[in-house]
Amino acid sequence: MACSENDCGNEAAVRLHIPWDEDREVCTAHARVLAQQDGVVAEPLEGVDWR
Repeated sequence: MACSENDCGNEAAVRLHIPWDEDREVCTAHARVLAQQDGVVAEPLEGVDWR
């Protein structure tokens, strides 16, 4: 599954639970940035090698 962020071709490895928007599946790079916002919870996707 591809990262849901525009113009990103990386594989999604994290599901972000965002209180003010829909949940998103994103790559680790986008997860690092977006998960720093208050209220956002990052959950690793099962079966994905995120290293």
